[in-house]
Amino acid sequence: MLAEIGVAIIGAGAIGLATAREIAQGNEEVFVFEKNHTFGLETSSRNSEVIHAGIYYPEDSLKARLCVEGKNLLYELCRKRNIAHKKCGKIIVAADEGEVTWLEELCEQGRKNGVADLVLLSRTEVKKLEPNIEARAGLLSPSSAIFDSHNLLKFVYAQARERGTDFVFETEVIGIERTGAKFKVQIRDRDGISDVVARVILNCAGLNSGRIAQLAGIDIARAGYRLHYCKGEYFSLDSKYRNLTSRLIYPAPEQAGHGIHWRQTLDGRVLLGPSAHYVEEIDYSVDGTHKQYFYDSAKRFLPFLQLEDLAPESAGIRPKLQGPGEDFRDFVIAHEEKIGFPGLINLIGIESPGLTAALAIARYVRTMMS
Repeated sequence: MLAEIGVAIIGAGAIGLATAREIAQGNEEVFVFEKNHTFGLETSSRNSEVIHAGIYYPEDSLKARLCVEGKNLLYELCRKRNIAHKKCGKIIVAADEGEVTWLEELCEQGRKNGVADLVLLSRTEVKKLEPNIEARAGLLSPSSAIFDSHNLLKFVYAQARERGTDFVFETEVIGIERTGAKFKVQIRDRDGISDVVARVILNCAGLNSGRIAQLAGIDIARAGYRLHYCKGEYFSLDSKYRNLTSRLIYPAPEQAGHGIHWRQTLDGRVLLGPSAHYVEEIDYSVDGTHKQYFYDSAKRFLPFLQLEDLAPESAGIRPKLQGPGEDFRDFVIAHEEKIGFPGLINLIGIESPGLTAALAIARYVRTMMS
């Protein structure tokens, strides 16, 4: 007789943790299967630790709606649970005249998304707020912030456990088969291969979410679920650059990301990044030869930079649904009952602003299950 569980969550990143915490409040028996030895070791811990306002995304998209909702939930949780954060704000800069129109359009987009505190800035106003920044114009986002994402993950993990969630680490899902009204989930751990039966599967596998959907029997090419890995690298700056700005400073976004931005961490370190380039394999090394690109990108609005002060720092991988040169793709958060998989909820392409939106995504998934 196979062991039976209520809900199998695949993946213990920010989304898997937040979803487990949310749905374990009910009477559900929740198990989280994670192939790594602990939680949050991939995309969730390799990011800018920024609370995004919800500016960049098309109106009524899941990215826009869940970012704005998630931002508010995240601030509330950080305040209540003393999770370190700093509401420093962000200025998105137009480095030349050609980017000013784009900045105005971005402001309008953000306002449509419900970000009501945006302020367009002239060159003089940017200089008044950030004397060391060179920009033709700026867009001030007061509700952007930096926060301690690692402590957030630790808190959400602990609360999910308190509410009865079982976490099974070093356990990889290698097979999913529909059996009647349930799923047989094949797992591989240190003891070998075994099976469990689950009523509901939540695919929160991040970089591996496309593969999990495929294991369940979905044609990911036809469904539009094929992921493209997009690598982002960070370079750190010498300590002499500390406190040269009060806010996050972002440039015009790239096709695959938000551009090389300036960020001072909660512990005072100054970072540039992330970059955005598509890769075939998951590799977290930083290519030191990219230093010149980072310098050239940031020098447009950070005129005080010196090339020799940049050093390789870290890297992360985004699970993007859009490939090189392709148009915007929204989060996929889909109950697959319409294509013959009732009880399977796929969360695919959860990249930025997924960390900001995590608590809102968890609530959204809970409503899909009720």
